[in-house]
Amino acid sequence: MYIVSACLAGVNCRYDGKSNEINEISKLVKAGKAVAICPEQLAGLLTPRASAEIVIDENGNKKVITKHGEDVTVQFNEGAKKTLEIAKIVGAKCAILKSKSPSCGCKIIYDGTFSKKLTEGNGITSELLLKNGIEVFTEDNF
Repeated sequence: MYIVSACLAGVNCRYDGKSNEINEISKLVKAGKAVAICPEQLAGLLTPRASAEIVIDENGNKKVITKHGEDVTVQFNEGAKKTLEIAKIVGAKCAILKSKSPSCGCKIIYDGTFSKKLTEGNGITSELLLKNGIEVFTEDNF
């Protein structure tokens, strides 16, 4: 069983209200081989919503900040925890998540400047899943 980003399965849940549907991922969900999740929606954030990126504060802590300056770290952490709970319930050993996302990005995310520049790092949900032994892929490498 897989956990997959709902936007990759065709759900219009991205920050801008759109999806990033990948046909092969939609087929996994329809076949009952994957569960589609959106960590941001699990945390109660609305769709559409302001885009957000991870920034590192002066103490070296990760924070998730919207382009309007709102700190949504608590919500992103809550969505990650709920995603992990679901992964454990369904016995998922792997996840296929949206690349570059502050929740789902794996190995490469936006750098926190809202300039479309990329940096090494993991999104909040990806990081939690990895720490709990769940292998994380993106739509680029599954």
